Amino acid sequence: MCGVAGEVTFDGERADTDVVRRMAATMRDRGPDGEGSWSCGWAALGHRRLSVIDLSDAGGQPMQSADARVTIVFNGCVYNHRELRHELEPGRPFGTTSDTEVVLAAYERWGARFVDHLVGMFAVVVVDERRREVVLARDRLGVKPLYLATVGGRLRFASTLPALLAGGGVDTELDPVGLHHYLSWHSIVPGSRTVLRGVRKLPPATVRVIDERGGTQDREYWAPTYERDAGRACWTARDWEDAVEDALRTAVRRRLVADVPVGVLLSGGLDSSLLVALLAEESADPVGTYSIGFEDAAGESGDEFRWSDVVAERFGTEHTRILVPTTDLPTAVDEAVDAMTEPMATQDVAAFFLLSRAVSEDRKVVQSGQGADEVFAGYRYHRRAGRVSRDGALDAFAGAFSESASGVRALVEPGWLPAGDVSRDTIAAHLAAPGAATALDAVLRLDTHLLMPDDPVKRVDSMTMASGLEARVPFLDQDLVTLAAACPPALKIADDGKGLLKALGRRLLPQEVVDRPKGYFPVPALRHLDGALAGVARDALLAPEARQRGLLRQDVVQAVIDRPDAFRTRVGGALCWQLAVLELWLQRHGIR
Repeated sequence: MCGVAGEVTFDGERADTDVVRRMAATMRDRGPDGEGSWSCGWAALGHRRLSVIDLSDAGGQPMQSADARVTIVFNGCVYNHRELRHELEPGRPFGTTSDTEVVLAAYERWGARFVDHLVGMFAVVVVDERRREVVLARDRLGVKPLYLATVGGRLRFASTLPALLAGGGVDTELDPVGLHHYLSWHSIVPGSRTVLRGVRKLPPATVRVIDERGGTQDREYWAPTYERDAGRACWTARDWEDAVEDALRTAVRRRLVADVPVGVLLSGGLDSSLLVALLAEESADPVGTYSIGFEDAAGESGDEFRWSDVVAERFGTEHTRILVPTTDLPTAVDEAVDAMTEPMATQDVAAFFLLSRAVSEDRKVVQSGQGADEVFAGYRYHRRAGRVSRDGALDAFAGAFSESASGVRALVEPGWLPAGDVSRDTIAAHLAAPGAATALDAVLRLDTHLLMPDDPVKRVDSMTMASGLEARVPFLDQDLVTLAAACPPALKIADDGKGLLKALGRRLLPQEVVDRPKGYFPVPALRHLDGALAGVARDALLAPEARQRGLLRQDVVQAVIDRPDAFRTRVGGALCWQLAVLELWLQRHGIR
């Protein structure tokens, strides 16, 4: 797990190595164990390393082929690197035990189709001087980010958006479509867009080949079908449960590949508790588990320790509780904003930041339960989508998740947003695409492949990496997601949602953990914007930079400041906090 950066030119000029060093330097937190740089004239690469596999200097990056004509930087982990090494080794000697060298060898063998052979989470950049090409690749579910900007005809790329800003020259005007998405979907800006006009993202499951003139060719190399498989037509519910259990066991086992111990972020919910149960079976030593809680606020509990304690005791884990007083939250929020690759307004961002900082003192790698709700139908609107016809998918999703077009437009001054409802149009096109048999299939595909990479996945990657902690997400294993996509929808929404995982939980977990009410990562003081945190939001929204920007309507700003609990998003968050985080992030990066 690392940070990558680079610049490529297409006009015969030399890449700016100083720019690349500046970009890489901003990602020291992502890679505290080492740094490296390389240039061939028209391309320059930088790297920050978090050593997890092959802890020796030999595993450092950028890494080159034997003839020094192919150079790679890589962020992430390839879980099948040992199997691939055995496949590649007869024709190529290896000088390290790192997965980076395996990715390099895979590229040398298969060219741009190397990604088809990788199981893992990754963002890869390959400079191929033989072909005068640059190859960019991102993992199937978008767990690892790759941001892009064109500056003066040069292509720059980095693992974080702030790293690109550190290089200078980026167009920082707000992107109207990205802004519309942010306001419509509770701070999610999915796909290739960001809130800035001059920065884009490589989409998940995409390989981009760039030639020496700057021409690009994209290939989406993975897209599971959300339809029923004739080969499984005779499967019973028990058959599906057994298959999911086997696939999840494999996913957990894959994510134990490391030369350092692997722990678990344990919320006490079904998803993370399942990971603990399966890891306890795989490990000869006690599993390290970590839970965080906050003080109660507005009558709402701020921790789920009663549940995580039950799981920790059942499986004999080495458990750590972290209780955060409300007085610590303003500072934590400030630091979390610094760590955001993009503005993210959900209440659990600060929680993940604090949890990651504490866990990083004891571990470099953890497993986390993100993605289970999106893959296995854990939300209320999934059950609604399971009751409507295929044509009803848009209303089932948008009515529960998206803010209204009029409500979004009422937040900002005229001229900032594009005409029409571009966010609803984006959802409608995605839901209507072929390859999803039912309304629920279409909604789960939307959640998993469009929104999730820029919601829970991005939050966890940003906050864990800010403390040099690698988070692995078994529920986003490519084979598990493919299996779940083919599963009959009725089995997923059974038992009030996530029926298959609950059936597995009844085999493996204490009954009370399976049947408990669904919880979320609770940070009551942020959800209700109490005390000092209300002051943080007020100061951001009334700051001179915010007034000068003229983005938000002042009557709206005053209303949400005066009564933060009265203005909530469709998913229950404080609208005041969503607007404040956008302003905080823009101000922090000097964007006017």
